This record gives sequence, structure tokens and C-alpha cells, in this order.
Amino acid sequence: MADKLIIFDTTLRDGEQSPGASMTRDEKLRIARQLERLRVDVIEAGFAASSNGDFEAVKAIANAIKDSTICSLSRANDRDISRAAEALKGANSGRIHTFIATSALHMEKKLRMSPDQVLEQAKLSVRFARNLVADVEFSPEDGYRSDMDFLCQVLEAVIAEGASTINVPDTVGYAVPELYGQFIKTLRERIPNSDKAIWSVHCHNDLGMAVANSLAGVKLGGARQVECTINGLGERAGNCSLEEIVMAVKTRKDYFGLEMNIDPVHIVSTSRMVSQTTGFVVQPNKAVVGANAFAHASGIHQDGVLKARDTYEIMRAEDVGWSTNKIVLGKLSGRNAFKQRLQDLGAVLESESELNAAFARFKELADRKSEIFDEDILALVSEESVTQHKEQYAFVSLSQHSETGERPQASVVFTIEGKEVHGKSDGNGPVDASLKAIETIVESGAEMVLYSVNAISGSTESQGEVTVRLQNSGRVVNGVGADPDIIVASAKAYLSALNKLQSKADRVAAQG
Repeated sequence: MADKLIIFDTTLRDGEQSPGASMTRDEKLRIARQLERLRVDVIEAGFAASSNGDFEAVKAIANAIKDSTICSLSRANDRDISRAAEALKGANSGRIHTFIATSALHMEKKLRMSPDQVLEQAKLSVRFARNLVADVEFSPEDGYRSDMDFLCQVLEAVIAEGASTINVPDTVGYAVPELYGQFIKTLRERIPNSDKAIWSVHCHNDLGMAVANSLAGVKLGGARQVECTINGLGERAGNCSLEEIVMAVKTRKDYFGLEMNIDPVHIVSTSRMVSQTTGFVVQPNKAVVGANAFAHASGIHQDGVLKARDTYEIMRAEDVGWSTNKIVLGKLSGRNAFKQRLQDLGAVLESESELNAAFARFKELADRKSEIFDEDILALVSEESVTQHKEQYAFVSLSQHSETGERPQASVVFTIEGKEVHGKSDGNGPVDASLKAIETIVESGAEMVLYSVNAISGSTESQGEVTVRLQNSGRVVNGVGADPDIIVASAKAYLSALNKLQSKADRVAAQG
């Protein structure tokens, strides 16, 4: 394994822990298919024991994905591990990833367990998991802040019990590159059976060093697996960014000397799918996948690039998929062309009725705007996924009037469990009036903590994509809506968020 770097993607598990980023089963499955096209080695599909919804998502992904290893997280107890094994039964290649905290702070304050108890629990959990699946990964939560002697004792024991991958998380993003790389190296040197396992790094971005720390763990520490997420998605400041790891190792192969299975041409399309699904917009200056990542505004830079691209570009935009973002469909396009484009984007619909409904929406959109982009299609599919599940609230129509010097008025028609209702209100603007019109009927009492608008493409006739983040009774959810009319998109996003607030799916805190 000395020359191979394993890419372990946890977008669907750790990435989903971002407030408001939770995904439906179908959304997770769609992203998993895209990760498979990207040729990710391991897909951490979820935390099967955390809820019935997550169990079903892990199960569906395990049954559908054939080329990547499918992993489920579990706490170090028999119930979680059994639930993970059950969800992974249909996988071509399945992995259980079990964890327990090992830092003095976590053991005392969170677990209320002694070091001896933690050591015993770690051994028992790996032993139990190893009897259910051949591939077991173990993580000492808050490993980087753990006592070195105790951590060596725990990791030596779990390797002896059959853990084939050892992941050392920087759970709170406290590490710096040189020290983290040395930390991994010291563990591998001090643990007698360290050569029996693949070593992995899992870094958070609280100090903005998740990618640097992960690469240090690889180069200095000898780790051969990196745990990361698309767009660096994750709770707090996020996780290590997959696209940055992949392109750093690929671009600086002279330094890292490592091979990967990843096909980078699918990076941009995967980034956009995750962004549209979760409502977390990618910042324009984000490395590799940001809109400005390959843009040159300086006259000196533009002149240099025109003369020789490598004067200012260390990688080609088309190598990560930017050149594939072309206009491919319009109002004259047929159903088969639409279906093929869905497959190319990894957005496969499970039934003919879903495909037909999405195609009808596509035709309706094509009559309203002449150019249909990949992002438009993904937005249509996401909307279709919501409507197919008979959510409590569904948008029907909207009318609004605004005039300079007068308070805007809005009327919104939507359904509640299939029954049409009409809401009217005024507001500070047409969006405010429309959302208040919905609230006159639903009276959710939710607080809006984010409202953002993102143009799906560059022209004024593009679809607007709106993200609404609501908070109520400790729950935080995102709703996403897309429409050429930004007011309509706002109403759709608000109703989408309200639907998620109604969801009873329970979540539990997981390993960082």
C-alpha cells in the first residue's frame, strides 16, 4: 500500500452533521452514485444506528453501489455495531467504523468512564464487529488530544482484535501540520503491530488547516487513507476537503509520490450536486471548485495565461470537470436525451413515474428559459424528489405586487396534506411578504437564521436558487428552492424547510 492513497469520503455522514445539511434517503443515494463515478474508495454512507432513516439510507446505498466500499459508523457497543452490520448486508464490500473517545477530557466529562473501561470497550467492540464483517475501522475520538501512552495501548489492542484500518481524528481541529504528522509517525513507530493496519487521518478545519494537517499525516506520518468531504462540508468550520486533497496529491506527485483511484474530471459536478442538495453554497474563491478558481482578473495574469497557461495555472480547469459544464438541452430535446443527461450527472431516478414527472418539469422550464444547464437539471430532480414523498406542504402558485413607495403584497397558494390553502400578507419586500403569507397559515413559530440567493448560471434568465435555514426547538434545517422567479424560489425553499421541521427523524452526535 506504500504507493496508494485511499480516499474515504464522509460527506454523507460527517458532512451531514452541518446544521441544516441533513439529506433524504434518495438524496444520499444520488450523491453516493456520483461518488462512485468519482471512484471514491470508501463511502461512509451514514450512522445506521442513529435513526431508521439513516439505516434505510445506508442499506439502500450498500445495495446500489458496487465499485466502492460502503461504510457505516457505529459507537463502541453491540447494538450500534449489529445495526451497522445489518444495513451493510447487501454491500459488495462493507466496512464497520467503530469509535470511542480516548482523551482524558472526553473520557471524564462525556463518557464518565475510566481509561481501563475505555480500553476494554474498544477491544470488545472491534472483536464483535470483526465477527460480523471482514473490514473493521477503529477511531479513537479526540485522538490527537489523547495521552500518547494510553493511545498506543488502545490502538495496539484493537489491531490485535482485527481492526484493519486505524483512524486518528483531530476531532476539534486543534492540530498543526508538523506536530500532527509527527504524532502519526510516533504512533506507528511505538506500536509493535502497526504494520498490520492501514493508518488514516481525519481532520477538522477549525483553524483552517484540515487539508494541511491531513497531507502532513500522509507525508510525515505515513498515513495511507484520508477522510474528507466534498466542498469541505461538515459541522463547525467543516472537514478536510476532498477536492483539495486529490488535486494537491495529483499536482504535486513529485513530492507525494502516491497514486489514487479518483477520476478528477467528476469533481466539479460532484461539488455542485452536494451544494445544491444541501443548500451550502460554494464560495467563489474556493480552491478547485469555486467559480473563480480558474479566473484571472489581473491584466498581467491574463497576458501570461494567453501566452502560456502554465505561467499562472498549475492544473487545468478541464481536468477537474469545468469544461464539461456545457449547455446540452433545450425545449426541443427529447425524453431519451434528458434521461441520458440524468445518468451522466449521476441523478438516476428509480421509477418511470419519477422520470416522467421530472421530464414534464424540464419541458415546462425549457419553455420559460432557452438554455438548460446541468445545475438546472439537478435542481429539477431535487424538487421532484421532494414532491414524490408527499410532504406535508407543497407549493402551488404565487402572486405579488410591489411598487416604489408602497408596501408589497403577496398571496401564496399551497397545499397542506393535499388540501389547498391561501395565505396573504404584506411585507418589507416581495420575498418577506410571500414568506409571511405562508406563516399566516402554518404558524410554525420558526426563526429564520439564513436566507441566501445563488444564481444557478450566469445570465439574468437563469434559475435562482434560494436557501432558507430555519430553527425551531433546537432543530436547524435547510430548505432549497429553485425557479426563474426568485420570489417563487423563496416560497418553495421556505416550504421545503418547513417540511424538514416536520420530519421526526432523530439524529445523535457522532464521532468527529
